Amino acid sequence: MVFSSALFLLYFLPAFLLLYYLSPKEYKNAVLLASSIFFYAWGAPKFIFVILGTTLLDFYLVRWMSNTTALAKKRWLLTFSVVLNLGLLVYFKYANFFIENANEVLSLFGANTIHWTKLLLPIGISFYTFETITYVVDVYRGAHKPLTKFWDYQLYIILFPKLIAGPIVRFHEVADQISDRSQNDTIDHRLMGFYRFAIGLAKKVLIANQLGIYADDVFALSYTNIEMHTAWMGILAYTFQLYFDFSGYSDMAIGLAKMIGFKFPENFNNPYTSQSISEFWRRWHMTLGSWMKNYLYLPLGGNRVPSKYRLYFNLSLVFLASGFWHGASWSFILWGAYHGLFLIMERAFLAKAYVKIGKWPSIVISFFIVMVGWVFFRVEKLQDAFVFIGKLFHCGGTSTVVFGNEFYFFLLLASFFALFTALPRGQKIQDAVFFKSYTNIGHIAMTLTALLLFVLSLSSITSSTFNPFIYFRF
Repeated sequence: MVFSSALFLLYFLPAFLLLYYLSPKEYKNAVLLASSIFFYAWGAPKFIFVILGTTLLDFYLVRWMSNTTALAKKRWLLTFSVVLNLGLLVYFKYANFFIENANEVLSLFGANTIHWTKLLLPIGISFYTFETITYVVDVYRGAHKPLTKFWDYQLYIILFPKLIAGPIVRFHEVADQISDRSQNDTIDHRLMGFYRFAIGLAKKVLIANQLGIYADDVFALSYTNIEMHTAWMGILAYTFQLYFDFSGYSDMAIGLAKMIGFKFPENFNNPYTSQSISEFWRRWHMTLGSWMKNYLYLPLGGNRVPSKYRLYFNLSLVFLASGFWHGASWSFILWGAYHGLFLIMERAFLAKAYVKIGKWPSIVISFFIVMVGWVFFRVEKLQDAFVFIGKLFHCGGTSTVVFGNEFYFFLLLASFFALFTALPRGQKIQDAVFFKSYTNIGHIAMTLTALLLFVLSLSSITSSTFNPFIYFRF
């Protein structure tokens, strides 16, 4: 079940909100937990037991660690918990990748290959694995005390607004809200949560899906024969589809959380207005960037290292890990390395060049770098990705897609909403919509706008069979 489905919008969400709002305060968490378990089990009934089992073990491991005074024992329990959770991620998400690559090597030497039944990927495993790790590490570091009730910990892990596509919520950011959300449980917060949800739904359905149709048509062509203009329109459509799909889903998650009294961290901040790749990663999938910084980059030494070469190594390792986190293929690994390379180049010399050429040329160059990189993200086979990139810079080819006025309308619409905050006035408008308090008139205007977006999105969903969930595999 995904947020942008008729099943969720017409049945699950109204039933959940009605039951949640009518329940006494002491039963709200129980309603939320039961709804979250049902939400996940609807799409992955077998894997719900994996989550319930591992979280039960983790909960008692962390309690044991917290009550232990011996430092060596604490470290052992920390290591065991982290290895357990990463082990599950590696097994379910990367076992197929490792076996396939091992078989390719074995076949080169004429050896017998490994017989293996391919594993299905549990929905959202990358997201909830990282959150289980934040729990044990935050408790170990003393950032927050462990939860006293297992069902509270279970709720933190399986909370349905963030469960299958983020944002990645670190334990200390939400721990206190599990037991007391009264500060944010107001009519204003509920309304603003609905506005945010409707905007995110519209971004996903009315922009991302429309461009995704054309992106799929282009990437379904033979890359060896694709025409240059078609290739550019395809990757441009995918560039905006990916952003509005994922940021729209994050907006929906943040909005849903706000409607029930939770405050989730922001996950996107207009990344295509970035003036460098370093800035792009401060704006794109911000909760993943924060996780990588706090749980991988800083433990490696961060910027406080004895040489620039160690710094470059740290950056390379973090972005290789980021690429591999996104998907079990060499294309994702190379995508991570690609971004890591540009971050190293910016530390070495590119940042100074950006300052010299000014804001707008820097935005154009950064957007171009990111867009070309998305080819590795979109094309599964590494060889095909290089062929497609070659077609971006090579005239000729016969395979093409007809791009009509509808396509260019949605492309302009996406460009406007992705880039208008590069102007100071645009940033003020966005801040007013998302973060400022509303007057009564403002609430009326936003309620009508949100209802209109909701109805248009629902109409689009029910009238079309095209409604992909891009982040399913993560």
